[in-house]
Amino acid sequence: MPQLAETYACVPSTERGRGILISGHPKSNSILYTNGRSVIILDLSNPLQVSIYGEHAYPVTVARFSPNGEWIASADVSGTVRIWGAHNDHVLKKEFRVLSGRIDDLQWSPDGLRIVACGDGKGKSLVRAFMWDSGTNVGEFDGHSRRVLSCAFKPSRPFRIATCGEDFLVNFYEGPPFKFKLSHRGHSNFVNCVRFSPDGSKFISVSSDKKGIIYDGKTADKIGELSPEGGHKGSVYAVSWSPDGKQVLTASADKSAKVWDISEDNHGKLKKTLTPSGSGGVDDMLVGCLWQNDFLVIVSLGGTISIFSANDLEKSPLQLSGHMKNVTALTVLNIDPKVILSSSYDGLIVKWIQGIGYGGKLQRKENSQIKCFAAIEEEIVTSGFDNKIWRVSLQGDQCGDANSIDIGSQPKDLSVALHYPELVLVSTDSGVVLLRSAEVVSTINLRFPVTASAIAPDGSEAIIGSQDGKLHVYSIRGDTLTEEAVLEKHRGAVSVIRYSPDVSMFASGDVNREAIVWDRVSREVKLKNMLYHTARINCLAWSPNNSMVATGSLDTCVIIYEIDKPASSRMTIKGAHLGGVYGLAFTDEHSVVSSGEDACVRVWRLTPN
Repeated sequence: MPQLAETYACVPSTERGRGILISGHPKSNSILYTNGRSVIILDLSNPLQVSIYGEHAYPVTVARFSPNGEWIASADVSGTVRIWGAHNDHVLKKEFRVLSGRIDDLQWSPDGLRIVACGDGKGKSLVRAFMWDSGTNVGEFDGHSRRVLSCAFKPSRPFRIATCGEDFLVNFYEGPPFKFKLSHRGHSNFVNCVRFSPDGSKFISVSSDKKGIIYDGKTADKIGELSPEGGHKGSVYAVSWSPDGKQVLTASADKSAKVWDISEDNHGKLKKTLTPSGSGGVDDMLVGCLWQNDFLVIVSLGGTISIFSANDLEKSPLQLSGHMKNVTALTVLNIDPKVILSSSYDGLIVKWIQGIGYGGKLQRKENSQIKCFAAIEEEIVTSGFDNKIWRVSLQGDQCGDANSIDIGSQPKDLSVALHYPELVLVSTDSGVVLLRSAEVVSTINLRFPVTASAIAPDGSEAIIGSQDGKLHVYSIRGDTLTEEAVLEKHRGAVSVIRYSPDVSMFASGDVNREAIVWDRVSREVKLKNMLYHTARINCLAWSPNNSMVATGSLDTCVIIYEIDKPASSRMTIKGAHLGGVYGLAFTDEHSVVSSGEDACVRVWRLTPN
């Protein structure tokens, strides 16, 4: 059965002008962050150790470990909080509808019995504290008039709760049961984050007015602030205390994070400014930070996670990155089968190295959106949502010169002849276009709507799938296509066609969940009854030795068939990607790589049945 070998995690979902929350495990180096409907548990000391929870019905905004590290509470934009086990099967313990709008922050009480959540809602219900097992309210939270962006639970008795939000206020509540004590108006803009120090003696608030203010943890009197000298020049989105409570880390839209020493008189003095390297664009704005044991974790708007060492701030950070959106295409470079390229429709191409993980982003000079994507040794071919095909030369990690070819209508599918890479077949709504290098050599208008296409590696044949499920086989001589045969077996529009590496067979999949393997010479069906998906087939891949074919579907599953065995003896990977599988490739006979809607890439080891 297939075993999950590696997961290349997606990056946190970010939003311009908002901070995001990453939180840490109380006893280990695991951190939690969210992307779409998923909660990602990532081990900082081994970034390939990733666990993903995908049971929320709406996009998740925040997740936190309980004080004993056994449970996780996560909240989403519908105002729902789910409490589930941190290990193994992530068993659901409780689910509560807490607010009527999105939840922006939540925090456990230090004894693990209560949870406070805040966010947006109707009327006055912007903050709620409740018992974790029954959901009963423990207090009234008045005093905010607009969305509450952050809340904090004092980690020592007597319990206190501090909240802050878009009404520029920092509010303080005593309890339990909690009731309003006092309010501070020290900030002149949105207050983005409030956090108690680990011993509960003080708390700090940071704001879009670039200031940080420190308060007494028991009485909430203002006792100090971060020095304006060397301070941030943009909104401060997040703040995190060091484990000993003597330093804080802040992250800001001015693309820098700063470490501050908090002196005995409670004023913050700048110790070090950290600027993670980036492209210099908007994506380098910093939106989240966390001080987790010896790691300083900083997240940028583009989703890149930079990990600094607390013991050696001069050391350049380890950078982890990946996709934020649906990974629609995957390819493995033939030169070294360990290099995997994946692309998402927002135009990002990421290089992964099997066994190591993140290997860098490919920076294209023309950063257009990507719909179809193919790569060979020295070149990437992409198409977006306009009429252009881009051919970009590949030099190591960098993209070289790019040529664009206008083909007159929007490309639906593209296929490169592997042995003659200058030859590319592009299908459009009503026909196909043949490219040689950077020129259109022929545009052929077919009499049927085209849904998928493939060109043989030697460039001598093309197979074109139509809306009615027929496969049209064409021979290519020079620049002309001649129809040789029409194959009828599919009962739905053909969605994908792939030749086997030795070109003795080809496989096709349709939107009616069926896949078929054909013999290329006789054009007879070689493997039939491949009807085990429950939704459309999105992608298909052959193993390098032609013995297996894998299909990926909208039903979240990957199914691997062996050509010389009946389809019923298949291997199935259930729930490979939340929301559907969109990319598949084999790196060798025993490893298959998949990608999907959840923005993750996964490597599976195949062990024969």
